[in-house]
Amino acid sequence: MRYLIFITVFLFFFFLSIQTVSSQNDPVVQKIIEIGKTDNQTMHYLDVLTNRIGGRPVGSANYETAVAWAKKEFEELGMDVILHQTAVLPIGFNRGPWFGKMISGESDITTLDFATPSYTVGTKGVERGHVLVEPKTQREFNRMKGKLKGAWVLVSGKSTGFPIDFSTSADASRDSIISINAKIETENDVIRNYNRQNRNKGIQKELIPMREEPALFYRDMVEAGVLGIIQSSPVPITALYDRKNIDSMSWNNLPKVPDIKLNEHQFEKIEQMAKERQYFQLEFDIRNHFRLDPIPYHTVIGIIKGSKYPDEYVIMGGHLDSYDVATGASDNASGVAPAMEAARLIVKAGGKPKRSIMVSLWSGEEFGLLGSTAWLKDNADKLENISAMFNRDGGPLVPTSVSVPDAMLNDFEKICNPIKDINPEFPFSINKMQPRAKPLVAGGTDSTPFLMKGVPVIQLNTEDINGGNFSYGEIWHTTRDTYDKCPPDYMNHTSIVNAIIVYGVANLDHLLSREGYFIP
Repeated sequence: MRYLIFITVFLFFFFLSIQTVSSQNDPVVQKIIEIGKTDNQTMHYLDVLTNRIGGRPVGSANYETAVAWAKKEFEELGMDVILHQTAVLPIGFNRGPWFGKMISGESDITTLDFATPSYTVGTKGVERGHVLVEPKTQREFNRMKGKLKGAWVLVSGKSTGFPIDFSTSADASRDSIISINAKIETENDVIRNYNRQNRNKGIQKELIPMREEPALFYRDMVEAGVLGIIQSSPVPITALYDRKNIDSMSWNNLPKVPDIKLNEHQFEKIEQMAKERQYFQLEFDIRNHFRLDPIPYHTVIGIIKGSKYPDEYVIMGGHLDSYDVATGASDNASGVAPAMEAARLIVKAGGKPKRSIMVSLWSGEEFGLLGSTAWLKDNADKLENISAMFNRDGGPLVPTSVSVPDAMLNDFEKICNPIKDINPEFPFSINKMQPRAKPLVAGGTDSTPFLMKGVPVIQLNTEDINGGNFSYGEIWHTTRDTYDKCPPDYMNHTSIVNAIIVYGVANLDHLLSREGYFIP
């Protein structure tokens, strides 16, 4: 009996050691590491996406170019490619260069620092005009309406990146505020009269502040012939898109004047000059262009077909679209490029995973997780066969750990073993994850619709481990989201880690256990 127990224990540890050694010495994994160290193409992919193509909002020619390019790259690797149509936009948008400067005026401002949201109109060539502060009441509007023609108008509030809403519902809201301000104006007339009568007595009442709402007289100012509106923007400047009107836009229903988001420090100086009634001019040349006809847009899916379980999947990727006031580097070419390179490493290393690897470059994430949500709706029958979903959309930092529930720990310890020896600067650990609740509403990235459907999302935790002083808040949807913010050593290492883990999960004899992932 003792002998039998001894043999059983011996065989258990013998086969366990074989599995561990085979994980460490899998020739495909070793080849992935070798190619990833000597011929890594991650920064090439990043360069193409950000510097050759540029910002990529859905509905733009740039986005369509990115789709065609990614499709071609996958096909050249011998991967199957699916273009999954997400939706159709009623009209498209392309952004060209933009310039602005101050003409005359007692200020040190020369070049203007600004941006405009996507799906807003540009100037009619180079346009130069004087500057006014917007009216807050009908009386103020009537007093200045003769000067509005050919003026740039400063509007109140701090920009959130979205343009001023010019929809009919917004007009109704503004009309109610105009009525409130008319009553306040009347009350202030009484206060001013009281203050005049009592100015020698030292008795003064404070005026009631007007209700603030940017561009209260938007349509009236447009009809009066303003060149455009200007709003103060925190630095760095954020510029998003016209989410309120985009679904109802048509060639005959476009915004009429530019909506400029100006560096808050420059805005403050210009506003003071305008309030002092100094005469000066601003000049803008903004080349925003629209595209005729409905524009369909697609998610690009490259598939390395599984050799044993082709109808089971591991999903890896990030969103292909981006805002276009910069080049969409950190958000989210830094997610797309490592996913594409990971696929290339697996293919070039001769990887034949047991289940299919889907490299999904999602569309319309910035417009509301549209691509991932649409794919899930059309592929509900596949959800039980998805072993895991990996999504990178948090910037260009390097992965240093993975968090998984207890039921997945053994699998990940074997899969991730080779990662620890790739680069001593980038240690890697496996952390135990506590069960989580399924989200009830979609969050800020494409993984949350999968979580809502009960699909495990494996989180690779990242760090700025070399102290590069990276700040996601600095680049997120701003004019600073450019190629130079993505450290090559972080990016290259990320691709190797992605390839090893995704290949390892796809090559297991079983789907990852979902036990303990979600709170029951």
